[in-house]
Amino acid sequence: METFTLSSNELGGQMTPRFFFNDWGAGGENVSPQLSWENAPEGTKSFAITMYDPAAPTGSGWWHWVMFNIPANVTELKSGAGSTAPELKPAGAVSGLTDFGKPGYGGPVPIPGSGFHPYAITVHALNTTLPLDDKANPQLVGFNMGPATLAKASILVYLKV
Repeated sequence: METFTLSSNELGGQMTPRFFFNDWGAGGENVSPQLSWENAPEGTKSFAITMYDPAAPTGSGWWHWVMFNIPANVTELKSGAGSTAPELKPAGAVSGLTDFGKPGYGGPVPIPGSGFHPYAITVHALNTTLPLDDKANPQLVGFNMGPATLAKASILVYLKV
């Protein structure tokens, strides 16, 4: 069996202003990164993408991106599909709420002096589609994904501020 993997032709080891949020003083472009995955397990019915910063100074981390019900035949999200070019979002895919309080990608907000932030970008292979809409918060999406997850693959991208 081959390993389920996630990659990006845009992300290196560090986040750059292209992917930063464009508000709250961050001044970024808020572009969601290009992502591609391969070797999904048998029985995959849909995919979900999440981006989470466990080091955000909130006491509970920060959900930057939640997209689910990506069709099983899709293996790539183009740059901007979650944010600046939503017309690139796959048909049927749903962008759930982030901790910014709205759906779609919301990039990092580098708060000076807050240290290292490890952004975990994860693709989840699911054995179903989720019965949720764009009002679903990350916790509700995660609760529904848990028992439906066949496999996960992640990229860690860091930011030092």
